[in-house]
Amino acid sequence: MARPILPEPPDDLKRLSRALQQRLHDAMGPDGEISFARFMEMALYEPGLGYYSAGLHKLGAAGDFVTAPELGDVFGACLARQAREVASGTGDWDILEIGAGSGRLAATVLRELDAADLPRRYAILERSADLRAVQRKTLADAVPDRFERVTWLDRPPTESWRGLVLANEVLDALAVERFEIRDGDVRQLCVRATDDGFRWSTRAAPAALEAQVRHLEADIGAPFADGYRSEIQLHLPAWLDSVTERLEQGLALFIDYGYPRREYYRAERRDGTLMCHYRHRAHDDVFFWPGLQDLTAWVDFTALAEAADRCGLDVDGYTSQAMFLAGCGLESVLENRMTADGAALAAEVRQLTLPGLMGERFQVMGLGRGLEREPRGFSLLDLRYRL
Repeated sequence: MARPILPEPPDDLKRLSRALQQRLHDAMGPDGEISFARFMEMALYEPGLGYYSAGLHKLGAAGDFVTAPELGDVFGACLARQAREVASGTGDWDILEIGAGSGRLAATVLRELDAADLPRRYAILERSADLRAVQRKTLADAVPDRFERVTWLDRPPTESWRGLVLANEVLDALAVERFEIRDGDVRQLCVRATDDGFRWSTRAAPAALEAQVRHLEADIGAPFADGYRSEIQLHLPAWLDSVTERLEQGLALFIDYGYPRREYYRAERRDGTLMCHYRHRAHDDVFFWPGLQDLTAWVDFTALAEAADRCGLDVDGYTSQAMFLAGCGLESVLENRMTADGAALAAEVRQLTLPGLMGERFQVMGLGRGLEREPRGFSLLDLRYRL
């Protein structure tokens, strides 16, 4: 993907980026480089300077990208129906949302649930102090009568609980390792400092990265071609275990753009899926003003299913976002909103469901523990055979 002409950041944001660049320089070892995974982690989450840690305006028309909950209330209303079904079989229950963005999804879900169906608490696991402040205001304004149920966590729950995990566009922001195939060998893609920024470099892959790449080749049934580049989330099983370990009974929903493994690592996708988002422009220059743009990689949903197996979770459903929303009662949700602005509602639904927009590019996977029935969102189309 060629980089479009991007707006020049203001001087105060350039100063933030330069401070982050100095931190990146300081993190480099004697060889003058760091792994891309470390670069991505710092670019997104370095305290006070990373993209999600520096108080930047990220969401909506004035930010860098728009997520499904920001389009309107339809997405959240459908998820509330899935939440109600999970609650019906779990007794006292909670919701844990990971990375709650502006708080719009939490507000919609809490507003859509009847008083008798409300969770004991709505916990938000959020790394960004800036986003926590935004979420507090959103929720206090939108659902003041239910605000006392909301709590913020610094780490996943440490006591057993039952209920629903919501993770919308979370996995794509986990730091990934990048690899390259050279003369049949696996090379780790790294970042090296230059006089005017950063550039790519490579070194022999660590054992864990090489082993995972070879696992991919064996699973796909063919070696990667010379020059092939892509990404792997090496720590996905550990991360998934950390957020679901204490879930005694319930469902974890992961909604993100991605593919099953055989599609993710297709031969023609030879430079991977890494993307940057800046002022609603998608491009591939990961070194453009570090800390001022979002970095994401598409999700290998087969890897998520493998991680679930290691964590003792069942893959209770895998489908497209469009079919998931339909299974959750999208038609009824729309009937309840017929008095709203028809044009705006139609535009929202098109964005959420059309194949070329979010409808098929976004996938939904449900990982369950101790569920007695198939979650309704997966009742219309089962894509687990593609994993």
